[in-house]
Amino acid sequence: MNITDKKSKIPAAPTLAATGNLLSSVAPPSELPNFITSVSSPPVSQSEVRQTAHNQDAPAPMEVSPQTPENFSPAIPLSKGEPTVSIRSPVESETTQSPESLPESVPEMDAIGDIMPGSGLITWVKGAMSSGGILQKVAEKAKSSVDSMITTLDPQMKEYLRSGGDLYMVIASDKDVKVSPIREAFQTVFGKATVVGEAAQSDVTAEQPVGYAAAYAAAKQRIAHLRSVNAQLNNNVPIVAVESFIQETMPDRWYDVALLVLSQPSLGIELQVQSQGTPVPTAAVLAAREATPKDYTHAQTGYNTTIGSIMATNLQVPHTQWQEATTGVPRRELLLLASRSLAGSYKRILAVSAAET
Repeated sequence: MNITDKKSKIPAAPTLAATGNLLSSVAPPSELPNFITSVSSPPVSQSEVRQTAHNQDAPAPMEVSPQTPENFSPAIPLSKGEPTVSIRSPVESETTQSPESLPESVPEMDAIGDIMPGSGLITWVKGAMSSGGILQKVAEKAKSSVDSMITTLDPQMKEYLRSGGDLYMVIASDKDVKVSPIREAFQTVFGKATVVGEAAQSDVTAEQPVGYAAAYAAAKQRIAHLRSVNAQLNNNVPIVAVESFIQETMPDRWYDVALLVLSQPSLGIELQVQSQGTPVPTAAVLAAREATPKDYTHAQTGYNTTIGSIMATNLQVPHTQWQEATTGVPRRELLLLASRSLAGSYKRILAVSAAET
């Protein structure tokens, strides 16, 4: 058999015109089981699939619904992966932005309409420097720390740092044991205050007043004495007088008490505060009574010998420290607590008076 005969036995390849599309002879795929409860888009029929494949001369794509099963919970919500800006054209993207993509604040502009560089930083600095801002709090904390360090190294600097303000007050005494606690109390309550002490004597009562009435008369006398000898201390300047007295609350139960009187006639203010009492032995009172002459001028208001001098002699301590030696509470602390009460009452009255005017 020659080569020509062999070739003649090989069938010729069918042409497209004779057989049509090669996929037309392939059976359509069987329908897959449907696990989807609801379908958002209408299903595609088998005839449409064949028509599409015949027209495009390619295998028909298998449609898959984008819906997920009802019990399926994706880790990332569907909305997280969706773009908020359209990618079709720049013009359409300007109108399809979501609210989340918009800027939170509008940048500041100058007079000609240009955006000011660093406007966000400027806004933050303004807020930080405003009243109650973080920078102001840091500055106040730093100032407080510096003041504490200075007053620790030199306690006398506390008076200098807290002096000033709108309050000017005079104490009817030049003794530090009286002036120091009153100054500290008023500067604590008012923030800043100028408190000075001036010597003032009382010649209307005994050296050691007995009873509240005698102490009150002595305190009023000290205040009147200061106003009479100093023309600058007019009725608008508050003056505080301190007078210690003893009283018998019960038979043979004596206490030493300090009376504080604040007077400011221009506002019609007069405040009276008593300190905590310190027990006094009956023997010390009897000693002061026996030491007082019968013809003492102010015998009706008390004794000419103070309880402090008698207690200091018996306890072998200075006369300003006998309260601390007896009860453990120094006189300065007793006066400080009473002065804070006095300063608080005085501040409240000033606030009410200012509100009425």
